Amino acid sequence: MALLLVAGPGVSLAQTTLPAAPAATAPATPAPALTPPNAAYAAKAASYVGAPATKGHYRAVYQLDSNDPKLINQTLHNMKNALEDPRLKGKLELELVVFSGGTVVFKKDQPYEADVLALQQAGVVLAQCANSMKAYKLTKDDLLPYISVVPTGNGELIIRQTEGWVLVHP
Repeated sequence: MALLLVAGPGVSLAQTTLPAAPAATAPATPAPALTPPNAAYAAKAASYVGAPATKGHYRAVYQLDSNDPKLINQTLHNMKNALEDPRLKGKLELELVVFSGGTVVFKKDQPYEADVLALQQAGVVLAQCANSMKAYKLTKDDLLPYISVVPTGNGELIIRQTEGWVLVHP
C-alpha cells in the first residue's frame, strides 16, 4: 500500500511505501462433529482378542531386500513378535529370505548379528540369495556360519508362496 503525503508551502512532498496488508484468510473450517460409536460394535471390539489360530501349522516367509536399518530392525522385530504370539506357539514355521541390499543383515560383524542368531536358535530358516552374493562379491565365508544359500531370493519366494506360505514384506 502506498501513502502520499502532501504538505503546505515550504514542506517537501514525501512518498512512503508500507508493506502490503496480509491477504484476508478464510476462517478455519471446524472439524465435523463425530457421531458416537455404534454401541454394539464397540462392545464387540472391547472383547475381541484377535483371530483364533485354529490350524495346527502356519508357515510364513519374510522378504528383506533393503539395507535401510529401520526396515531391517522392523523385519527382525516383526519375526520375533510372530514367534512370541501365544496363538502361534508351537505352530509356526518361518523363513527369512534376504537379497539385494538386505544382504547386509547376514554378513559377519554387523549390528544385527544377535537378532539373527536369536531367530536361528528359534528354528527360523535364514536364506541368502546367491545372485546377490555374486553382485556384492561375497562368499559363504563372509556370511554368518548358519546362513543357507538359495539360487535366487525371488525364486525362493515364488516357490514358498506356491506351497502356501504367507509372504510378509514389512
